[in-house]
Amino acid sequence: MKKTICIIGKPNVGKSSIFNRMIKDNKSIIMDTPGVTRDRIYGTCTYNNKSFFVIDTGGIEIGHNDFNEDIKVQAELAIDESDLIMFVVDGKNGLDANDYLIKDMLLKSGKDVLLVVNKIDNDSRKDNVYDFYELGFEHIIAVSAEHNIGFKELFDYLTLNMNENEEPDEGILKFTIIGRPNVGKSSLINALLNEDRVIIGDVAGTTRDAVDTRFTYDKEDYIAIDTAGMRKKGKIYEEIEKYSLIRTLKAIERSNVCVLVIDAKEGIIEHDKHIASYAIDAGKGLVLVVNKWDTVKNPDQEIKKWKDLIAAEFQFIPYVNIVFLSALNKKRIHTLMPEVINAYENNNKEIPTSILNDVITEAVTLHPAPSYKGKRLKIYFVSQTGVNPPKFTFNVNNKGLVHFSYERYLENKIRESFDLSGTPIILQFKNKSDR
Repeated sequence: MKKTICIIGKPNVGKSSIFNRMIKDNKSIIMDTPGVTRDRIYGTCTYNNKSFFVIDTGGIEIGHNDFNEDIKVQAELAIDESDLIMFVVDGKNGLDANDYLIKDMLLKSGKDVLLVVNKIDNDSRKDNVYDFYELGFEHIIAVSAEHNIGFKELFDYLTLNMNENEEPDEGILKFTIIGRPNVGKSSLINALLNEDRVIIGDVAGTTRDAVDTRFTYDKEDYIAIDTAGMRKKGKIYEEIEKYSLIRTLKAIERSNVCVLVIDAKEGIIEHDKHIASYAIDAGKGLVLVVNKWDTVKNPDQEIKKWKDLIAAEFQFIPYVNIVFLSALNKKRIHTLMPEVINAYENNNKEIPTSILNDVITEAVTLHPAPSYKGKRLKIYFVSQTGVNPPKFTFNVNNKGLVHFSYERYLENKIRESFDLSGTPIILQFKNKSDR
């Protein structure tokens, strides 16, 4: 399982700037106003083929209002979820009472702590680092998030003793059940296993953690991972639920296929699409399950309506296969595993280069790329350069000439020629002159 690293500190020390440098994205809002980052934000950092989760948190400061207390609770939950704490301090303005408050909290946690002194962006501030040894932490690294200084040393330390592949049960298909609370995820696993292995209840949010269950289907071993319901951010009330998202993201990351469960009684809501995007962003195979099908009147007629509805609501995943079932009475439960296996196989599918080039050549002949300012995209060669998900690299004359509509056309042509249902695919364009 990937290591999880949590960024902790008082307001305005540059935690979010460091976070964005680490994940190479502006996911955290950066402002000079203290306390802008109110909730934890999660990302994945990759360095030298090693990757780990990073949690950004709101700034902790002394105060007795509910807002400060809530941020402190959020930070404590993030600390509890983490393997290593990055305690960020301000190398420009020095120590204050908030830093000592945080120090005491981290010492009580018993977690490994790396002290990161930010804003050390010129020679005159380098000596400031020595002041922070007073906090009593053994390991200290100086950085400047604004000027990208010190991050190689930081990454080297964070990935020390971190294996490239730590996942146990290698070779066994693992699929994660994801979805909103109370859509029947645990009931679905119990139906697959034909026994009550996972606690279920009518109260939304019964499952707090990701639970792995190993079982046998058609003489093969599989691992099903049940997850806590993924609530829309604004609807997270119970503090313990506020950190279930990171466990769900971890479960998605270490699985091969995600099974998104939708409630037939409640229908599709916007958050179902957000949850699907977590699986797509991770490059996982995907199966969509419409559960509680026993509550639907005239099910044979409703299937077509539901398929049309899903096609309209989930336009960004037209390749997903849909299963209609009832976990409660186990009707149509036999239709799920074949689709999970199909999504896994297609997520790992490899296509011969010669056949792939024949398909693309025919596609370009039928519909050449549009010209732009007198220039036209030329595709010289295409090859598959990865799996999980399948990745196709196009060697072209100028990748700047690739219009998103033509990229979509090429993807459709690939999908028409090869069965890639249940998996996202990646199209990458590379100039012929690039190495």
